[in-house]
Parts: sequence; structure tokens; C-alpha cells
Amino acid sequence: MIQCVGRPLFLVLSSAPVITFATATRAKLSIPFHSTVRAMANTTPAPAPKKAKHEMELFGDVRVDNYYWLRDDSRSNPEVLCYLREENAYTDSVMSGTKQLEDRIYTEIRGRIKEDDTSAPLRRGPYYYYRRNLKGKEYVQHCRCYVPTSEAPASVYDMMPTGPDAPSEHIILDENAKALEHTYYSIGSFRVSPNNKLVAYAEDTKGDEIYTVYVIDAESGMLVGKPLVGAITSYLEWAGDEALVYVTMDEILRPYKVWLHNLGTNQSDDSCLYHEKDETFSLDLQASESKKYLFIASESKITRFVFYLDTSKPENGLVVLTSRMTGIDTSASHRGNHFFIKRRSDECFNSELLACPVENISASTVLLPHRPSVKLQDIQLFTNHLAVHERENGLPRITVYRLPAVGEPLERLQGGRAVDFVDPVYSVDPLESVFESGVLRFSYSSMRIPPSVYDYDMDTGVSVLKKIETVLGGFDASNYVTERQWATALDGIQIPISIIYQKNLVKLDGSDPLLLYGYGSYEICIDPTFKASRLSLLDRGFIYAIAHIRGGGEMGRQWYENGKLLKKKNTFTDFTACAEYLIDKKYCSKEKLCINGRSAGGLLIGAVVNMQPDLFKAAVAGVPFVDVVTTMLDPTIPLTTSEWEEWGDPRKEEFYSYMKSYSPVDNVKAQNYPDILVTAGLNDPRVMYSEPAKFVAKLRDMKTNDNLLLFKCEMGAGHFSKSGRFEKLQEDAFTYTFILKALNMLGCDQQ
Repeated sequence: MIQCVGRPLFLVLSSAPVITFATATRAKLSIPFHSTVRAMANTTPAPAPKKAKHEMELFGDVRVDNYYWLRDDSRSNPEVLCYLREENAYTDSVMSGTKQLEDRIYTEIRGRIKEDDTSAPLRRGPYYYYRRNLKGKEYVQHCRCYVPTSEAPASVYDMMPTGPDAPSEHIILDENAKALEHTYYSIGSFRVSPNNKLVAYAEDTKGDEIYTVYVIDAESGMLVGKPLVGAITSYLEWAGDEALVYVTMDEILRPYKVWLHNLGTNQSDDSCLYHEKDETFSLDLQASESKKYLFIASESKITRFVFYLDTSKPENGLVVLTSRMTGIDTSASHRGNHFFIKRRSDECFNSELLACPVENISASTVLLPHRPSVKLQDIQLFTNHLAVHERENGLPRITVYRLPAVGEPLERLQGGRAVDFVDPVYSVDPLESVFESGVLRFSYSSMRIPPSVYDYDMDTGVSVLKKIETVLGGFDASNYVTERQWATALDGIQIPISIIYQKNLVKLDGSDPLLLYGYGSYEICIDPTFKASRLSLLDRGFIYAIAHIRGGGEMGRQWYENGKLLKKKNTFTDFTACAEYLIDKKYCSKEKLCINGRSAGGLLIGAVVNMQPDLFKAAVAGVPFVDVVTTMLDPTIPLTTSEWEEWGDPRKEEFYSYMKSYSPVDNVKAQNYPDILVTAGLNDPRVMYSEPAKFVAKLRDMKTNDNLLLFKCEMGAGHFSKSGRFEKLQEDAFTYTFILKALNMLGCDQQ
């Protein structure tokens, strides 16, 4: 019979100096009150998963994995589930003495949120569309208001009418009602038909990122036709008012087929527009800003080619726009009688922008040439303008160009206008804008400025603030200082670091606690954005820093290339260089340095605690990708085949040896480790729960000190934790409490 360790039911502080635990399956256990919380953790038995020797041999090398049995693709093995619950119960017991602090932090985090709020409305035809949050509710309502053309604002800067003359609100979809029957609920796409009569949305109720697509009448909410089911992704677009285009996945959750569905027909009658058979490629789907074309791309990590679909004639199928050429990466959009194509190659590694006539795609013109120091990241097209999203020196920027009238020749662009930003480190993201207008909408934030929606007049250069996230609780941005520092890597490369702290609390003499975050993979840019929950650390005297290490995309395409494949270790040594720089410059000390990373960032955390465990006081690894070699050798696991161009293919000896040299599970050794918290999601399709579980099990078996090692697995969630907006805050509160516990900073928060 399999028995689980009992979950602690309550904690009693009696008048006598004794702490008493009661469990569901054990007799009471008394511990002298003078024992510290850490000692209490050490006297509570940690789970001890069984060892079952599993040998894996390749290239004459034998790896032994005693915890291979923890992997269960069905996620239903009773013994595995019991072990995960044991770990959760153990974590609860160890952290039970800090539950009041965790609740207090959660309360203050939630107390900063304006719970009843709306997003900045966006006008489509006679409707304003927006999202509404209600007080106490986890999820959003999707709403709209009807405003006849005769009553429309004269200026694009005017907001939706308010007050007594405000139009009545119509709730299209209330996610709160939909979520009542589910422990997890997420909408991946919400698409309004061009004529504003229908809405299509993709729904995930497990966290496994497999969606069901529903079409409803926008006014009545009634279901139109039967839902689209199967291994459907969140990629979903309208092809006119009567058809949908969507993407499905194969058995390893690789987006591989794109389908055309005509409303009123059975899903079994849908036509497959394209089938990508190469297991290293996945499909993507996007609509042009003009809505006249859909672009279906097939992409690997180094190659991307594009088809287009005319939304007025979807029955004509796909047409090749850019051909498949290894090492050439293209994306596309449309305006007037031209396609605009962003193109990257080995020579143009930071991309160039081309334009070609719709009727003659071979006749291309270079609009923006390649620039070695400027990365062309994205574009937004309008009837008369082009907004170019770029990166230079590690920071994003927007440059706006006036385009010739439709029908006139397109030539190399000159004289662009740059949008001005104020903070030394910040983040800018494109938002949906109105194609026919001359107004660019974007989101701006910094580590001290909450997310702010701006409408930028591309003719006058004037920005108008439309919406700023309200932060309650006496927040004052002027109390916080943001900085950009540069650390020197082992090979002399300068690594940017973004920093924030509360200027009235931090001493900058080496005694301050610091939390350092890192990611460094997939060319993803971890820009310095605002996070309200982070204030709970900053207002306790913490410094927060982001290491913009190689493998990410912050400093351009080469920054990414120099942190992947056989150069992946640069990611880890860049991070430790940043940590050592912060210590050297008296931002903190080893005894006050905590680190955090999620997913591929969790790989980073696992690697560096193996490499230099004495450099850190505490480490948090969220849903970490830590069993690199075993996972990348298994093509039946989601993402494996498409990521051989990211990590390498370990079926080749050179990559096998290199990956094994840093894979966290393969490099756990008998040494002291910092306090560690590891998290996982049982339904996670990106990083299987068994990877962090095996990492924790091996650490328990081999580490030589009694520092904290906790594992928390969400049994009803996936890669992105719980789905509710308040539920997510609970994870932050728990993580911050763990960090305070590891730093012995609980006393400063006692009441």
C-alpha cells in the first residue's frame, strides 16, 4: 500500500514553550520552542523518494538516473502523485511558522490593486472594446459599448463617452462565470469578427495549453455551431466574417497543421491549408494590421518562411510569400499594394526591412538596411505611417516614418521621428492600434513606473496618456531609483544590469539584501518592467536587479547566438559575473544575495548553484528546465525536436558532452548548497513536472548541509502557475516569504 505523509492541519502556540503539530496520520510531535524555525525544518522528515537504478548509455558514457521512475506522461501514476503530495505537505510544514507573514505579504500585494478597473478602450467601427475587472473577482469581463458614428469623438485622443451620456455597456463574455466549474481557466485568443457580430475565443481549462475554440454571437452570447476541439493552439484568426483559420498540434504538441473552418459546417469538413512535416518546424498564424491578409509562417529557431491567405478569398488557399531557405528568417505584414517583409540572415543578423508589390513579390525594395548596432524587432503598419520597434544598447525604442500615399513608389526610408522616453531603463511594447488612424498605441513602463498606455500622434509627435495602472497603498514612484550598470564577463563582454531600490531604505554598503533575476534563452528580452508585488521586497529594503545575460535578445541577435548551443555556458558565467559585480560594488554581499529564474531561467539557476553554490544565500527555480540531456534525447517530449537548434542535438557526441557538462540534474554533487525553493506544475506541457522533481530528489540525496530545500508542485496548473489574478499573487507572497526566511529577516516583520 502506498501511504502519503500527512498534511499538517494546524499549528498551536500554547502557553508552555512547545510548538505542536497535528497530522492526519501521525501522533502529535512536540518540539522545544527555543528551537529555531530552521531547526524545526530539519526535524520534520523530508520526503525520501525511492531509488530505482536506471542506466542510460550513449557514446560509451553511462548516466545513472535513480529517479527516472518519476516521469509519467499520463500524470496519473498513484505513486508519483503521492510523492508530489508528500513534497507539498513537507513544504507546508516547513513554512507553517511563517504563514502569518505570507498572509500579510499577500494582503499588502493585493491591497495595491485597484480591483474594479477597466482597460483603455479601443474603437473598432461603432464599438469601443475593453476589458473590465470586478472587485473580488479573479477573471476579466470582455465588454463593449456602441456609439453611433454621429456621436463618435471628433479626435482620436477623446476617450469613450462617460457620465450620464455614456453608452450602455454590453458584456460579451464573463470569464468569471466560465471559470466556476474549473480550477484553472485561461483564454488564449479573443477575436471579434470584422462585422462585429461574432466572437471566437480559445479556452484552456487545465493549463496544458490545449484549447477548445468557441464562436458566440456578440450580442446574445449564444453558441454558434459546435466548438472546435482537438489539440488546438491559441492561434486563431478570422478570414472574413464567415470563416476561421486555426492551428492544431501533433502528439508532441508541435503546431503542425493550419485549418480553414467555414461557419455552419462540421469540423470534420475543415480543409487543411498546410501540413508541416518537418519535426523541427512549428507553425505560426498572424493577421495583418489591414486585416486583408493572414500570414502563416513555418519556423525553426534559425529559419522562417511565410505564406499568405487573402481573407476575401480564403477558399483560394495559401500562396508562398517567402521561400524556405535555411538560415533565412522572414515575417510579413501588409499595407495598400505592398507586402512589408522583415528579413534576417547571417549577414543581416539584426534584420532589414523590405517591401514588395502584392502583384510582384520578387521585386523587393530595401526600406531599412541592416544595422550592426540596431536590432529591428518588429513593425506596425498604418494607412500612412510605419512604426518600427528597435533595440539599441540594450534598450527598446520606437521610430516612426511617414509613408508615401498608397500607389506611389516605396523607397528607402529616411527622417524617422523617435519617440522619447524618460527613465534610464524601461520597457516599451506595441499594442493593438487602429490601422486607418495616425495614432500609435503602445505600453510603457519602467521598474518604478506602472504600465501606461499611450496614444502617440505620428504626425505631431505628441504622446497622450490614456491609462496608467493604479497602484494603491501610498505608492510614490519618486521614492525609487532605477539604474543601469555593466558587469564584465569572463571574456571581457559588458553585461547590462537593470537595478531598482527604495532610496530611503537602501544603504549601498554591502549590507542590503538583493534579489537577482535572470533568464537568457530563446532571444527573449527580459526588459525592466514594473511589478507591483515587487514593492513588498523593495519596501523591506531589498535591491532588485535583472541580469541581461547572453542567450537573450536584449543586445541584438548576436547576443542570442553567443548564449546558445556550444556557447550556452556564457549564459551562466555572465550571470555569476553580474552577481560578483553587485557584490564588488557593495550592492550586497554573498550572505544577502538571492537569485531567481523561471523555465529556461530555472535552468540558469540550477546550473549556477551547481557551479558556485557559495556565491548565493538563496535560490528560487520556477518550473525549471533542469534535465537537459535526458529531455533533449527524447523526441516524444513536447518542444524537444523544435529546440535542437536552441540547445543542440545530444544524439551528436559534441553536443551530448557539452550539454552534460552543465545540465543541472547531471551535475548535482556532494557539496553545500544555498537555501533552494523549486516549483512545478503537474499539467505543464513545456517543462514536465518530473524534471524539477528529479532535481530536488537528487539534491536531497547528495547535498552536504541542512539548508532549506523545498519543492512545491501545483497539482491543477501548468507552466504559468495558477490562472486567477489573485491566485498568482499568492505565489509571489510565498516566494518572498521563503526569501525572507532564508535571509533570517522574519524578525523585522513581526508584529
